[in-house]
Amino acid sequence: MANKNKTEDQFAQIEETLSKTEQFIEENQKILMTIIGAIVGIVALFSVYQNFYIEPMEKEAQAEMYMAELYFQKDSFNLALNGDGQYLGFLDIANDYSSTNVGQLANYYSGLSYLNTADYDKAIEYLDDFSSDDIILSSLALGCMGDAYMELGDTDAALNAYADAVNNSANDFTAPRYMMKQAMIYTSIGDNNKALDLFKAIQSDYKTSREANGIEKYIARVD
Repeated sequence: MANKNKTEDQFAQIEETLSKTEQFIEENQKILMTIIGAIVGIVALFSVYQNFYIEPMEKEAQAEMYMAELYFQKDSFNLALNGDGQYLGFLDIANDYSSTNVGQLANYYSGLSYLNTADYDKAIEYLDDFSSDDIILSSLALGCMGDAYMELGDTDAALNAYADAVNNSANDFTAPRYMMKQAMIYTSIGDNNKALDLFKAIQSDYKTSREANGIEKYIARVD
């Protein structure tokens, strides 16, 4: 009998909750419909923005980027950055198409171009502006910032950038690469313990990487 009463009480509570919910919906129907309408409108606007604004801009930016990439591949970094008068360079693409993925990629290429022309401050500026979900490219951008800091003689900033690159993605290509660069800095400043930890981590965690090949000789030097 006690269980029956308890069940009845539970059903009564559920019915009371449902009644209150129905009452709330009835009393606030206009407000709720306005909120739902606003959400639907936002989703629709976002879809229109993506399909009729961003996608055409992506295609346009890709067409502009083609020649800049060709110049970059030929090590014609000035033309790659500034264009040739007919086609835009990375700098204008990064500025004019900043809301697109291609515009973001232009930041990356701009940073690499400045790195190759020894304009390290500009390289850092553009690499820092680069953003991507691609774990390889985003890690390479952070690592290249480390290279630029090294060229400027700022080893602390370089170590931080290399560490960020490693933490960004533990993939077998970029992580051991920038761990090795950190280790070499620590070796150069006499911090053999930190260098040893990094060498051993490469040896154990990234056995198939290029950096792991012959890592024993580096370990022997600092052990």
